[in-house]
Amino acid sequence: MNNTLYIVVPCYNEEEVLQETANRLEKKLGSLIEQGKVSTASKIIFVNDGSGDATWQLIKEQNNRSPYFGGVNLSRNCGHQSALLAGLMTVMDDADMVISMDADLQDDIDAVDQMVDKFLAGTDIVYGVRKKRDTDSFFKKTSARFFYRLMNGIGVNTVSNHADYRLMSKRALQGLAEFGEVNLFLRGIVPKIGFSHDIVYYDRGERFAGESKYPLRKMISFAVEGITSLSVRPLRLITGLGILIILVSIAMSIYSLVRFFMGATIPGWTTLMISVWVIGGLILFALGIVGEYIGKIYMETKQRPRYIVEEYLR
Repeated sequence: MNNTLYIVVPCYNEEEVLQETANRLEKKLGSLIEQGKVSTASKIIFVNDGSGDATWQLIKEQNNRSPYFGGVNLSRNCGHQSALLAGLMTVMDDADMVISMDADLQDDIDAVDQMVDKFLAGTDIVYGVRKKRDTDSFFKKTSARFFYRLMNGIGVNTVSNHADYRLMSKRALQGLAEFGEVNLFLRGIVPKIGFSHDIVYYDRGERFAGESKYPLRKMISFAVEGITSLSVRPLRLITGLGILIILVSIAMSIYSLVRFFMGATIPGWTTLMISVWVIGGLILFALGIVGEYIGKIYMETKQRPRYIVEEYLR
């Protein structure tokens, strides 16, 4: 049976939590091997995304301590999505199935068992989906709900309340390798692969240690990346908005002419100022969206590598 499992864990300045993460994952992998669900060749691969602390040193120590552990060291900090992709592509030829998860232990490790069971039953992609968001603040809960609705509204197929905790088969990873874009939003790309898929629900816990690597600024940037990388509907919305403004302008012109011939041509200072500010704001907003797309086209045409692997500890 082809059942070699690799668990890929991107890491950025995770020295505070890495030892506990390694212990829990090693215990889980050992349990799966004992049950005969996965091969003894299965591994846990930590991907060091250019950390500035002792993360890579700790990964090397785990690799020396146990045959279960391996590591991928990137030449610089490339960002979470590129680091995750680097890990997936590096282990693709060695694994039959790969589970990706974050290092902060917020994802329920026990959900791995259900993911493996669904893979063994013939499923290519298994999404880890949160049951609820009770641990989130009101702002984060509301913004997340709005984000997923917005993504689906503009035609981007995403799985609600799913981050990057998922299982992918070898052929699903081979399908992912066909996507060559530099601007990565894996939560939107993976559903485009197709193949059989299923969902495992789990409760997301608090971060075990350290600080979140996704403050508000990065969350907003990540959301913009997802929207502009996978849909051109915002550009179409600009076109529709422009047509609407033209129609309103025609209506206002007719109204102004009627008022002129009626002799009621008292200047409306408030109306004029509101119109100038609203139209000016819409123009700048539209230019910003168009510029965002032009910037992405610029980055794509350069065809720069999304990551460079400096060292791979098998």
